[in-house]
Amino acid sequence: MPGWQAIYQQLKDKNLEIVSVAQDTNGIKDAGPWITAANPTYTALIDEKHLVSKLYNMVNVPTGVWINEQGKIVRPNEVAFVDDRFKNFSGLDSAPYLSALRDWIEKSDQSIYVMSEDRLREKLAVNDPQVVLAAAELGLGEHLYKSGHLNDAIPHFKEAQRLYPKSWNYKRQAYALSDAKRDYGTTFMEEVEKAGGSKVYYAPPDLRPAATEKGKKP
Repeated sequence: MPGWQAIYQQLKDKNLEIVSVAQDTNGIKDAGPWITAANPTYTALIDEKHLVSKLYNMVNVPTGVWINEQGKIVRPNEVAFVDDRFKNFSGLDSAPYLSALRDWIEKSDQSIYVMSEDRLREKLAVNDPQVVLAAAELGLGEHLYKSGHLNDAIPHFKEAQRLYPKSWNYKRQAYALSDAKRDYGTTFMEEVEKAGGSKVYYAPPDLRPAATEKGKKP
């Protein structure tokens, strides 16, 4: 959040608005202190029902989505680091993403980083029935957890992860609500290592310039 605050201060006068969405099942209890400490001047929301993750197929944090002035997504969810504090862990340099973001802010829909309709459809496709079922299982688990039935919630959290193993947000929230080693036989970092380590865990954003289209330059 501090990195985004700096970007917002630099670019807010160029028609940039930022909306951050914390994905914490315990809502303001867990996310509130972090938001208060950061004291952002942009809009900060808390999505304790994970609606953003479920509707837009967001599987990790930090994730960024670009939305133009007409409310249309022009780049779908992707890893979005805007500083290098976690570079040793992620293996990602923030400079290419920041450069692309500035290009879009300057050129709007004429930016080479605005995706074509075909690429957007490919990136946003979430019609896999297992993804839909996983979201339902997560919702059941959250309902049971908040009703005071953690032991009954755990099987649903496990099923959500089985159905959609690519969702690190599902893992992160499930493990944070109980003793991960005891209830799941693993920990978050052990899962990261199984996936190939932190530098695999964070897939770099696809910043290939858009193909030549009407009104654009390659």
